[in-house]
Amino acid sequence: MRKKRRLKNTTPLLVAGSIVFVLAAIFGVYKIADAALDRVLPSPNSLVSSADPADSSKAVTSSQSVLVPESEILSSAAQSAASSSNNAELPVITGIFARYNTSAQHKLSAMTLKEKVGQVFVFRCPESGAVKTTEEYQPGGYCLMAANFQNKTIAQVQSMLKSYQSASKTHMILCCDEEGGTVVRISKYSALAASAFKSPQQVFKRSGLDGIYNDTVKKAQLLKKLGLNLNLAPVCDVSTNSSDFIYDRSFGKNAAQTSKFVTTSVNAYNSQNLSCTLKHFPGYGNNKDTHTGIAYDKRSYSTFTSSDFLPFTAGINAGAQCVLVSHNIVNSMDAKNPASLSPKVHSILRKELGFTGVIMTDDLSMDAIPDFTGGKNPSVAAFNAGNDILLSSNMAEDFNALYAAVQNGSVTQQRLDESVLRILAWKYKMGII
Repeated sequence: MRKKRRLKNTTPLLVAGSIVFVLAAIFGVYKIADAALDRVLPSPNSLVSSADPADSSKAVTSSQSVLVPESEILSSAAQSAASSSNNAELPVITGIFARYNTSAQHKLSAMTLKEKVGQVFVFRCPESGAVKTTEEYQPGGYCLMAANFQNKTIAQVQSMLKSYQSASKTHMILCCDEEGGTVVRISKYSALAASAFKSPQQVFKRSGLDGIYNDTVKKAQLLKKLGLNLNLAPVCDVSTNSSDFIYDRSFGKNAAQTSKFVTTSVNAYNSQNLSCTLKHFPGYGNNKDTHTGIAYDKRSYSTFTSSDFLPFTAGINAGAQCVLVSHNIVNSMDAKNPASLSPKVHSILRKELGFTGVIMTDDLSMDAIPDFTGGKNPSVAAFNAGNDILLSSNMAEDFNALYAAVQNGSVTQQRLDESVLRILAWKYKMGII
């Protein structure tokens, strides 16, 4: 009796143990099979982590409709691009365009070398084939002359400029010289403006600085209406002698009065969100026309610090975003090079006047430059001098020279990125991109 009772008591234990053993075996087989499958078929998470970061972010945002602040997207993309390009760090923009540094870095990191070199150039706009030129070179911009506007209606100009922007991967700077007086590219045509703009001297004589402000606002509004985004004005040169080459284009007053004119003009442009250009640094003075040959400026440096620099400083303090440098050889700053090709002159503009915006050359095809270089292409010298933008009428020659220089190291990648980043940040500030 005792033995039978003992067997009956152990039977449930044996059954339970068998069940546990079977379950454990099944679980072990499952884990082995799961591990094997993991080796053959990666998990979704591993697929995302091994894919391109940009592709994975697209997948997440499209499937989950996650809204991420633009600043975070741009910052992440810029950091990723910077680290993936041989861990090279992108330059950082400070000063007037600092707010747009992250966006500009993001844009820069996605550009090819050819596209970067293109951004450095503002070409003289071809009278025909401009769309094709845009597609081929992807230039930073076009400078339009009177011939580009001739025999066109407002609608035709608007359509023309839109076609240029549509052909550009990075929207372009579209500019002209609408100074008033002897230099008007647009308002000389009655189909585009009721009358040609008067010179600053004429406007001031008639209605003072208020007149200057209102006249400048009208210029800005006309340019914006047509599709331009930059005026190559105001003329900041101090000239009080009617025999000076630059006199008719200048304000015709002393440095203090010219400074007020420049401040008023820059404020007017800024009120319309149209960029302007302070020209012709470091000040034209009584020099001859550099369109026709080399001009030597023999004035003392103190003349510049006490007079010529003042209107430029006023314009910079008012928020001007671009300064154009002349081709004059200024002995007191650099007796060996035209200002546009002189690192010393550019250093003065950056360090002594504190300018953090975009520096542009005057047109490199003006006779002063080929006369000085003996026909040698000036693009590399101009860029290494410190210019961000090269104003060029010789598109293929100038582009190819700079492109080759970056490839062979005569212009460093860091130097190129520095200027392109500044140009892109400027375009973001202007709302072009």
